[in-house]
Amino acid sequence: MIGLVEIRRGPNNFFDLGLIEAIADAFALLAEDRTCRAIVLASHGKAFCAGADFSRSAGTGRQGSDGDLYRAAVRLFECPKPIIAAVQGPAIGGGLGLALVADFRVAAPEARFAANFVKLGIHPGFGITATLPRLIGEQRAGLMLYTGRRIKAEEASASGLVDFLVPQDQLRGSALALASEIAEAAPLAVLATRATIRKGLAELVRAQTDHELAEQNKLFATTDYREGIRAVAERRPGRFSGA
Repeated sequence: MIGLVEIRRGPNNFFDLGLIEAIADAFALLAEDRTCRAIVLASHGKAFCAGADFSRSAGTGRQGSDGDLYRAAVRLFECPKPIIAAVQGPAIGGGLGLALVADFRVAAPEARFAANFVKLGIHPGFGITATLPRLIGEQRAGLMLYTGRRIKAEEASASGLVDFLVPQDQLRGSALALASEIAEAAPLAVLATRATIRKGLAELVRAQTDHELAEQNKLFATTDYREGIRAVAERRPGRFSGA
């Protein structure tokens, strides 16, 4: 059996603590189901996940001093079952971090990827400083993280960020087909192999998100952070002062 976890907050699928906890709970239930051999993480709407909604005054993007959001994110990495992300559109900021939870990413040409934290005046989060270099190497990851640039699906595929690039109308089917291929293998062997390959990843993400959160909390107090939020909301380049 293939588990399907779908985000339905279209069109942008912004996340909050409740959504990440709900995904983690769904993963936990599927992890306990012995008939489930792989999980597809998908979303309904224009974007796969556009990150936290920084445009709302009630939600400034802060994760809370206690790090509840990042603790929930670590739970995603603790799921023992293989995960395939079906990325139909932009995966931005924390949305990229969510896509990086998966073992594999199947994407449509309309997909876009960005770790745009520096454009907001804050430190990257969601464990991206651990997961992105692990996947595409420090040089490519540094380029994305220092510039906040958005890359297209073709470049993401060439860098290894995307494993399969397929037409939009074949995306869900291709992700399910990959999950089914994994499910055809001996389940105990798959779980053991995955545990070996990803050994220490959840612990690394836990340590890294603790550091990321501490750095973010420092930068939330800066003028640059307030300017970054305004700039993104107004769709213009930030005028940062370094203060």
